[in-house]
Amino acid sequence: MKSTKRRQKYEQAPVTQDVIAWEDPAVGLVALDSPNDPRPSIKIIDGQIVEMDGKTRDEFDFIDKFIVKYGINVSEAETSMALDSAEIAKMLVDINVSRRDLLKIASGLTPAKLVDVVSKMNVVEIMMAQMKMRARKSPANQAHVTNLLDNPVLMAADAAEAALRGFAELETTCSVTRCAPLNAIALMIGSQVGRPGVITQCSLEEATELKIGMKGFTSYAETVSVYGTEAVMSDGDDTPWSKSFLASAYAARGMKMRFSSGTGSEVMMGYAEGKSMLYLEARCVWMVKAGGSQGTQNGSIDGLPLSSSMPSGLRAVAAENLLTSMLGLEVASGNDTYFSHSLARSMSKLLMQMLPGTDLVTSGYASIPNCDNTFSASTMDCDNYANYYMVQRDMKVDGALHPVSNEEVIAHRRKAAQAMQALFYAMDFPEITDEEVEAAVYAYKSSDMPKRNVAEDIKAATHIMESDFNGFDIVKVLYQAGYEELAENILTMLKQRVAGDYLHTSAIFDENFHVISAINNENDYAGPTTGYQISDARWDQMQQHMGAVSTDDFIDSRDESYINGITECGPAAPGTNPDEVVIAVSPSFGQQQRKTIVDLPHEIVLRELAAGIEEEGMKPRFIKCYSSSDLAVISSAGSRLSGSGISIGIQSRGTTVIHQKDLVPLDNLELFPQSPLYDKKTYRAIGKNAAKYAKGESPEPLPGDIDSSTRFYMLKTTLLHNHETAQIKNIKPVELEVSFI
Repeated sequence: MKSTKRRQKYEQAPVTQDVIAWEDPAVGLVALDSPNDPRPSIKIIDGQIVEMDGKTRDEFDFIDKFIVKYGINVSEAETSMALDSAEIAKMLVDINVSRRDLLKIASGLTPAKLVDVVSKMNVVEIMMAQMKMRARKSPANQAHVTNLLDNPVLMAADAAEAALRGFAELETTCSVTRCAPLNAIALMIGSQVGRPGVITQCSLEEATELKIGMKGFTSYAETVSVYGTEAVMSDGDDTPWSKSFLASAYAARGMKMRFSSGTGSEVMMGYAEGKSMLYLEARCVWMVKAGGSQGTQNGSIDGLPLSSSMPSGLRAVAAENLLTSMLGLEVASGNDTYFSHSLARSMSKLLMQMLPGTDLVTSGYASIPNCDNTFSASTMDCDNYANYYMVQRDMKVDGALHPVSNEEVIAHRRKAAQAMQALFYAMDFPEITDEEVEAAVYAYKSSDMPKRNVAEDIKAATHIMESDFNGFDIVKVLYQAGYEELAENILTMLKQRVAGDYLHTSAIFDENFHVISAINNENDYAGPTTGYQISDARWDQMQQHMGAVSTDDFIDSRDESYINGITECGPAAPGTNPDEVVIAVSPSFGQQQRKTIVDLPHEIVLRELAAGIEEEGMKPRFIKCYSSSDLAVISSAGSRLSGSGISIGIQSRGTTVIHQKDLVPLDNLELFPQSPLYDKKTYRAIGKNAAKYAKGESPEPLPGDIDSSTRFYMLKTTLLHNHETAQIKNIKPVELEVSFI
């Protein structure tokens, strides 16, 4: 069947390339509300849960057993479970019900009851609840810092820039696992150059990741994965107990950690048991809570392309973040997986976390181009900083990042690269040349870097892992190399491992290494004017270095003299020559404003208008109207002074009209309102048509172009017009002599 042209355009839209699917509950292809999900229930005898969500104790799998033994608050369970799910949902969005009260209620809810509560909420209500329920009051963000070549010089420079832009956490991984120690060290050094107190991790196989952490090269971990069915957990030779043991191993060594989970993982592995993605994630979240971790990375994560293919899939993703907050856990909310060809869909997903705020809005934002992201492409990468900053500014919402100047970026990237150079030199590692340092300062991606001998870098990394070399050795080397402040920052981070204060829920550091967590910065949102409020200093920081314009950017800074070749010759008198066409200009024309809105010089505009008039055998005459900036008034005044009764009115920005004296001011022969579209050719054609009208002809009106991009000139138009209006004087039109025509 032949399609309409609009249909053909629709079929080419990026969003039509996304793959979406019908629900299939039998295999778990359903985001929430599967008919196979259990109904909420609980039964307690002698202080023990003997039935949960339709299962008796002898039917519990090991996830159920773990949750009922270490998770659900038995003293609250019967009271909480007796509450109607819709009533709890209303409490979540009611500013008169406190977060603490809701944490107490949620502590007694089973996985199925949690899901039943959030299933009653639409996405706006989920966001409202998230604003209240997140653990830490102040927002934060996390970034990926990776590159395909595992280049440690570039990684250090990229980490410095990411920290400078405001990320509180930085995460890396490897293309070649044996490069991990150098990547971790580069991330640590770069982060502390960018901003003291940024915490870092290197995502690896769990035992290797823990060993690198024990050496002091990283300060947190989040790749300890849990799943919502026993079959998937067993498939990885794991149990809730083994995962909890690993979590305690990190904590015992002063390393912050959180589990990872997310909707869709179980169905991807073929063991969803016919349950909805959100129900299985609710089991994961309870497992995290029961395991003693301070938080989780969730929001579908790698499974997002699958969960987002389902009806209500993105709603389910936002709901899983809320479930985590309801249990008092830190939420590092996804947004780290590129899932759609559509920018609109990608932004809609991000905004559900960015607007209400989660503990870490992304986990993580690709601070490098996605082509270098060895975690796979993220929703946002370094090319999207400007978009992210603009959303913050447009909505006055703190997404925990801020613009920085080019000079700041260059200085911090150079310092980080040079610090790596000094470390490698002192340790007799493969040389980092001055050429590599300079390339890292300005590089966009890893292919912009000189090639390194990766085999030799791997030997250095192997030496690090097999020797006693640790974070304190790095501190000593950097201090001796003259990087005292950087060495002090790294040493302070290592001291924090001993203090352990940043193991609290949702803990980050400020630039003075003060811990900011749910303990000392608890979210107390209770409606307007409460909770986190953007300070004046932070608001100013969020707006800096964004290229905002003012009138001064467009106005000639010289005195008010005319362009060379234009002279005022006294009051303009009515013309008597029927061959003349008046060109009437606005108050700023040729003086304070000397170019059109698209930077076409006014002398060229006048020259082309006059040339068009002369080509038709008529004569141009120039006047200036001081009494108004309104184009209709200017052109009407010009036509009354014109011997032919025809005038061309023109504002400084280039908006033009052809007018006839017997027409009312707002009527005209031809109007040219979209000044950004007009060039030399246009103005010459306007002059020709005006001359034809003056000769009594009826010329073909010039074609009117419509270009939606002209709307982007609205701010500039406003600034220019306001300035022009400010130049109005109570003076009658004056004659102009134009000598360059």
